[in-house]
Amino acid sequence: MSAAADDLTLDELRLALAPRIASAAVFDGWSTAAIDAAADEIGAAHALARYAFEQGPMAMITAWSEAITAKMIEAFPPDRIAALPVRERIRALVQFRLDAMAGKEEALRRALSIMASPRNAAKSLRLGWASADAMWRLAGDTATDLNHYSKRTILAGVYAATLAVYPDDTSEEKAETRAFLGRRIDGIIRFEKAKAKFKLPEGERFSPVRFLGRLRYPER
Repeated sequence: MSAAADDLTLDELRLALAPRIASAAVFDGWSTAAIDAAADEIGAAHALARYAFEQGPMAMITAWSEAITAKMIEAFPPDRIAALPVRERIRALVQFRLDAMAGKEEALRRALSIMASPRNAAKSLRLGWASADAMWRLAGDTATDLNHYSKRTILAGVYAATLAVYPDDTSEEKAETRAFLGRRIDGIIRFEKAKAKFKLPEGERFSPVRFLGRLRYPER
């Protein structure tokens, strides 16, 4: 083991290995072979690296997501995020996560297959929630009521849907995925604005009947 790898805690080792495991997973899947390849890159002992991910592929995928979150937080200091409107904050944060997976589409495709397994359902939901929570917190959301949960649930769904589109998008610079994401972020913002209307004076409040009517017969 190299001196640098020897200084890492187990959690730090996981974060250091995770992106490299994802790169190797393009060819080797989320396997011990991928762990060993990643360990060789940073000079870590195979036995220790395997121990760090003894819980299997979901542990590797979770660490990959956590590593992306750590990089995302570094990339968006308060002054940068504050300069963007809320819609752009969320769009930029999701896009950052997608860009972090560029070149690892096959690893992502395999990860999504693993996450779709019924035995991994609970872990996958927690992982999606954690990603959405990190994005909303970084975007400046401080809600503690039901809005806290609704925002994260909706964004987790949008993120999951976008991840499903991303691996198979062969358009230039993933233009189709960007457009897909943009439409769904617009949907989140419209929903948040609709919720806010419930707090307006009686004559200005949101009308569910009118809203459903517009969904059925959109304005031209």
